[in-house]
Amino acid sequence: MAERELTYAAAVNEAIRLAMRRDATVIVMGEDIAGAAGRADQGFIDAWGGPFSTTRGLIQEFGPERVRDTPISEAGFIGAAVGAAATGLRPIADLMFVDFIGVCLDPLLNTASKVPYMFGGQLKIPVTITTKIGAGSGSGATHSGTLYSLFVHIPGLKCVAPSDAYTAKGLLTAAIRDDSPVIVFDHKSLLSRKAMVPEGEYTWPIGKARLLREGKDVSLIGISYMTVVCEAAANLLAQQGISAEVVDVLSLSPLDEDTILSSIRKTRRVVIVDEDNPRCGMAADIAALVADKAFDYLDAPVKCVTAPHTPVPASRVLEGAYIPNEQKVVGAVKLLLG
Repeated sequence: MAERELTYAAAVNEAIRLAMRRDATVIVMGEDIAGAAGRADQGFIDAWGGPFSTTRGLIQEFGPERVRDTPISEAGFIGAAVGAAATGLRPIADLMFVDFIGVCLDPLLNTASKVPYMFGGQLKIPVTITTKIGAGSGSGATHSGTLYSLFVHIPGLKCVAPSDAYTAKGLLTAAIRDDSPVIVFDHKSLLSRKAMVPEGEYTWPIGKARLLREGKDVSLIGISYMTVVCEAAANLLAQQGISAEVVDVLSLSPLDEDTILSSIRKTRRVVIVDEDNPRCGMAADIAALVADKAFDYLDAPVKCVTAPHTPVPASRVLEGAYIPNEQKVVGAVKLLLG
């Protein structure tokens, strides 16, 4: 399969486009995904392609029946997407920012995640929710959270966090085909970054991490944009003679415990890097996993590098200090190595 370089945002667009060509039951809905609700009738089509341009051009190819601009009501269109999935469609609903989950949690918490269980698997809810996470763009506290641990805590939801354009396309394709509700967390700082991406359809399996870099002295466990930070930290450590292994988590629920534990049993030291807040977050969950299943292999305590337990600051200077970076990861590794 031929490859070429694409941005993360373009890879997301391509994954949706190919899925819609392949399966007529795939539809897209959300705010401003094709130029604002009701404006197609006035000739204003695809002004934005969503605020991050991930749906640009879809309405021209598939029409307003399958690419639906919604009113500014997350509770309305997330609920509609879950209902549509229950009746046989495969909706992709764009929850613009993960911080907006507060107004539309019920359809996911009490319907999408629980109804298949309550019906003994006889009813499927194949809905995909895409949403943006992450600080670094000066968007303020209500548009910059990471918050995926809220969703991971809910049994019945699958949760994935791609780290580049290649995994973005593969995981989104897998999410759309999955018969379970899947939440796809796209970090805003990744959207313009480029990677080599195959032209046709392919999937990255939900529930599978990847080993990005082999090492022998410490394992760096990254999620989403923090995987980029881990790679940068590994490069800095290599200049100082320290060999760091980088594990890209990718699937938050189900979690690939085997890949994470296998790396730690080899290196015997671990730093978990997570932009989410520390209390009850993914870093704490992975740390607990390591303590439970790999304690006897550790030569040093488990170390977590996370955002502080505060909202994302509005000040750009404070926002920069809020986000975990490669220097903080290097510092944590040096503490482990004494």
